Amino acid sequence: MRTCVVVVGKMNILPEKSLWIFVLQLSCVLLTLKATVTVGSPVLLNPPPPPETSAENFLEKYGYLEEENHQHNDTEVNTALREFQWLTHLPVTGRLDSATRHQMAAPRCGVRDDRGQQAWAQKVNGIFHGGLTKPNSGQRLRRKRHSQLGERWHKRHLTYQVVNWPGHLPRGQVALAVRTAFQLWSNASALAFREVTQGSADIRLAFYEGEHNDGMGNAFDGPGGALAHAFFPCRGEAHFDMAERWTLNGYKGHNLFMVIAHEVGHTLGLEHSPVRHALMSPYYKKLGKATVLSWDDITAVQQLYGKPESGQVIQLPGQVFSSALRDWELSESGTWKPDSTPPPYCRGFFDALTMDQDGTSLVFRGGLFWTVSPAGNTSSPLPLQNRWPGLPLAIEAAAYSEMDNKFYFFKGRRVWRYSSSGVDPGFPLRSSELGLPGHPDQAFYYPRLGHLVVFKGQLYFVLNLGTLRPEPYYPRSLDDWRGVPRGTNGAVSHPDGQVYFFKERHYWRFDPEKVQVTGEGMWDTELEWTGCLGTHHRGNNIL
Repeated sequence: MRTCVVVVGKMNILPEKSLWIFVLQLSCVLLTLKATVTVGSPVLLNPPPPPETSAENFLEKYGYLEEENHQHNDTEVNTALREFQWLTHLPVTGRLDSATRHQMAAPRCGVRDDRGQQAWAQKVNGIFHGGLTKPNSGQRLRRKRHSQLGERWHKRHLTYQVVNWPGHLPRGQVALAVRTAFQLWSNASALAFREVTQGSADIRLAFYEGEHNDGMGNAFDGPGGALAHAFFPCRGEAHFDMAERWTLNGYKGHNLFMVIAHEVGHTLGLEHSPVRHALMSPYYKKLGKATVLSWDDITAVQQLYGKPESGQVIQLPGQVFSSALRDWELSESGTWKPDSTPPPYCRGFFDALTMDQDGTSLVFRGGLFWTVSPAGNTSSPLPLQNRWPGLPLAIEAAAYSEMDNKFYFFKGRRVWRYSSSGVDPGFPLRSSELGLPGHPDQAFYYPRLGHLVVFKGQLYFVLNLGTLRPEPYYPRSLDDWRGVPRGTNGAVSHPDGQVYFFKERHYWRFDPEKVQVTGEGMWDTELEWTGCLGTHHRGNNIL
C-alpha cells in the first residue's frame, strides 16, 4: 500500500500561512485515494442508512406511516411527507427536501402526530363551527382535540408528583416551574391541581435516560431529538430525557418549564396542535415575553373540562414567569455562602465564562454571575445588572478583551460592549452589523490573533476589535481547532498561554503552538480557577 506523509512545522490559525499546507495535504489525500482505488474500494461494515430510510423511520415513529408494513410504496411516502409538511407549515411538496430534513431533526415532543392533514383541518373547522364536518357532506363528527373519545379525567381535582429532577437545577426552581406549568392549565379550565410528595398521584413527572421500559419506540435518544413524552389519561405520566441540557433561566439548552407545560397538556388528554404558536405544537417552543397558551390550547382544554369557575381565563405571559424565577434566584443567592457549598453552576452548566486582566474568572448563569480568583476563591453571586446596567436577564456568550480592556456580551442577535464607566455609546449593536452570527455558542479573545473569536455551529468568526469589522477569509471551519468538539459553550485564553474550551462538565486544553488539543478532563474537579473547589457533584436521580 502506498503511504504519503507530510511533515510540517508550527502553524498559526491564519489562512494565508496554512494555504500551502492545505495544498500539500490535499495532494497527499489524492495520491492515497488513487492508490486505494487501484487496489480495491474499501467496504464499510456499518454504512449509515440513506436519508430516505431515516425519513421513513421518522414518519413511522410519529404516526404518518403504518409501522406494521415497513415496505412503503412511493405514493404512501409522498402522502406522509405532504401531511408532515402541512402540519409543520413547510411548502407541501411531498419530497424529502432540505427544509423537511431540517424540520425532522429539530427537537420535539416524542408523542405521535397520529391524525393526518384532513383530520387536522376538520379539528380547526370544528373550532369555528361548533362541530366537525366531513368534507362535502353535512354529517357532523364528534371529534375534539384529544387522542380518543373518553381519554380525559372524570374529575376536576388532580394530584401530581415530581419523582426526580436534573441534578444541575435547584429543587426550588424545578418546583416553581412545575407549579406554574400546572397553573397555566388550571387558569384556563375548571381543573385544580395539588402537589403530593408521597404516596400515589394522578400525574407523575420523572426523568430517565435511554431505554426505560416504556414501550417500543419510547427510548430516549440523548441530546436533541425527542425531549420528552407523556401518556394520556388515565395513566397520567410524563417522562423527560435526563441527557438534555435543561435550563430555566438561560438561553442555552431547552427550557424545562415550556416542555413540562406541553407534556402536562398530554396528561390531561390534549393532542398536538397544528397551530404554529400553540404550546401543544409538537416542536419545541422557546419561552418568550408573550402569553404561553394560545387560543387553540385554551379551546382544547375547555372542550374537555369546561371553563374556569370564574368564567374568566387568566393568561400568564412568559415574562411573568421569567421575573418570578429571577426573584427566586435572587432570594436564594442571598443565602448562599462562599465557604459553605460550591456555587450552583458547579452542578454541571453555566451560560458563559471569561477572564479579566487580573486572571479573575467570571462565570455567568441565568441572571447572576460569580467572580473566582486565580486561587479558586469564589465570590457571592450578583445580578448582571449590578455591574453591567442594561444587560438582558441572561446572556449567551461573554468575552473580555485585553486589547481594549472591554467586556463583550452576546444575546440573541445583539452585542453589548462595556467599559469601566458603562455601556459604550452606540451599543448594543446588531450582530449582523459586525458580521457575526446571532445566538453564538461562545466568544473569547485570542491573543495570538489579537482579535475576538466567535464560535457558531460548524464555523468560527474573527472580529477585528479596532475596526469592528470581520477579518477577511472568515468564517472558517472549526476543523482548524483540532480536537475541539462541536457545541462548546465557553472558552478562556488563560495566562498559562493555553485556551480552555468547555462543554457541559468537560474541558479541553488547546495549545496554540501545536495547534491542537493537548489535554482534557472534568473542569469542576481539575481546574481550581473555576471555583468548584475540586468537589464532584452528583445529580439527584433517585430512580
